[in-house]
Amino acid sequence: MGLGFLKQIHPVLPVKNVPKAVEFYVNKLGFELAFTDTTSDNGYAGVSRDAIEIHLQWHDEKEWAVGLGRPMLRIYVEHILPLFEEYKTKGVFHDQTSLRKTAWGTEEFAFYDLYGNGLTFYRDI
Repeated sequence: MGLGFLKQIHPVLPVKNVPKAVEFYVNKLGFELAFTDTTSDNGYAGVSRDAIEIHLQWHDEKEWAVGLGRPMLRIYVEHILPLFEEYKTKGVFHDQTSLRKTAWGTEEFAFYDLYGNGLTFYRDI
């Protein structure tokens, strides 16, 4: 019997408004709606682009007030310059966002989504 094989990961990001979060990922970041919980506006949805899928889960305002932790995703990209150029035109970058080479051998850029979840896109160099 062989060892287990980890094939995919679907991180779940906390959001304040699932439809607005889906709109951000679809209209700004080029994802497609993979699925949505049709039983509630404040439920759960998934968005996908290429080979990755991110899930978005509603969290009540009270949870944000007590300091809900903010995840940071690192997403490997084969062709980083075209993606950087695409996102540069979408108004999603903050003042410090730049495509940079790192001391640990990557080229990467990072920014936050609508709810402070960190997104870093990188490639090995």
